[in-house]
Parts: sequence; structure tokens; C-alpha cells
Amino acid sequence: MKRKHLIPLMLGCLVWFSACDNDNDTTGTTKMEVRMTDAPGDYAEVNIDVQSVQVSKEADGKDADWITLDEINPGVYNLLDFANGRDTLLASATLPAGNISQIRLILGDNNTLKLKDGTVVPLKTPSGQQSGVKLAINATLESDVTYVLLLDFDAGKSVVARGNGQYNLKPVVRTITQAVAGGIKGTVTPAEYKPGIYVISATDTITGFANDGGDFLIKGVPAGTYTLKFFTEGDAHNKTVENVSVTQNQIKDLGAITLE
Repeated sequence: MKRKHLIPLMLGCLVWFSACDNDNDTTGTTKMEVRMTDAPGDYAEVNIDVQSVQVSKEADGKDADWITLDEINPGVYNLLDFANGRDTLLASATLPAGNISQIRLILGDNNTLKLKDGTVVPLKTPSGQQSGVKLAINATLESDVTYVLLLDFDAGKSVVARGNGQYNLKPVVRTITQAVAGGIKGTVTPAEYKPGIYVISATDTITGFANDGGDFLIKGVPAGTYTLKFFTEGDAHNKTVENVSVTQNQIKDLGAITLE
């Protein structure tokens, strides 16, 4: 049986979610990254077969509108590999901004439990979960803000002994939605200069460009203070903007940037 192991958390140039300055901006898109972690359990292995991950937009009393995350890492995951602060990437996707109410894990048939004595037994999924394990989220995703949704499994509570050496999988999962990066936007004038843009911190540099109208939006910028450098062809109209402060849950709007 092939099991998935730890995939390191990658920050750097994030391509997740960013937010405009409006307090309740539900236009545009945001990219969701779903990660999984675990609280330790008294077993050698707790293996779950994750085949798909879906999220539901706010249903308003109607049937949920499920959206499948298209960048999925399917496979059998040993939950105990992700204890003590470690996590792994399950799936990600670009989604419409707005409210999401639920997440659903579509599980395969290869769910198993390895006991401390080495015995491997099937983990049965109750019939009510055949359509997927549904978890409440109730989070608002702002346009362009970078988020991570963490699924915190409790392996000990998620495994239920049925007697006669049989076990059920009834996942007990805490969901945590967190903004992890913001961004920077503005408008360069004259637009025809089309500068390259460098967002520089003490540890990293993120690059971007202005479009034909002079507008730019650089997403996935972790919270911190940055220097922005605008470079034009031939270095004739370069400009530096110091001390640009970015928070993790909004887009910093610099307004008009005039290149002399």
C-alpha cells in the first residue's frame, strides 16, 4: 500500500488568496489551499484514503453548491505522520471570493488501522458518510487574500472500536481558516512605461509587472515591511518606494505611483 508522507509547507511566492480594501469584498477570486495535521493517537498507523476535496458555497437554505478543488494530491495518508505541528498539502484551487460553509472529503476504500502489535485491520466508513465526510467551515474569503484551511484530525477520537476486532472511522476534525498573506496594488503613471516591479524584504524578493493601463496587483505577500522598486527599460524612469507595510489579511493600495 502506498502512503503519503509529509510535504513541506511552502511559503516563498505564495499563489493562494489576497484581499481588496473593501471591508466585505466578495468579488474576484481567491485560491484555497487545504492542509491536514493531526493530534496523536494510540495506534501505530491510522491510514485514510483521500480521493477528492470539495467545498460548498453558502447554501442559503438550498442544496449545497459543491466545488471540487482541482489541484488534488490523492492517496492514502497516515494521520500519525502529521502530528506535533507537521502538516501536508491535500488540495488547492482558485475559487470565487465569498462565503464558504462546508468542506467535504471524498474517501476511497483503502482506510486501515495498524495496531501497536502490528495487526492491520480495515477502517469501516459508516453508510452515512458514503457521500463524503462533511465538515463545517463558515468562513468568508476576501478577494485576493491568501488563506490556508487546516484540517486538524484527532486520530484517537476518529477511530471507534466496534467490538470483535472491528473499527469504524468517524472523523473528528477541527477546521481552521487563516489568512496568511496579503498583497500590494496601485497604478503607475505614465502607463506606457510598463515597469517591472520588485517587492523586496530582508529575506525575499517578489516580482510583478504593471499592465497596459498601468495597474498592478502583486499577490501572496507575507505580512511585513517592504521596499518597492520600479524598473523601466533603459533605467530612465526608475522609482523606489520605501516602508510599504503589508498585513496578512488585506491588499495594500499605494494609489498612483508617478514615474518621473
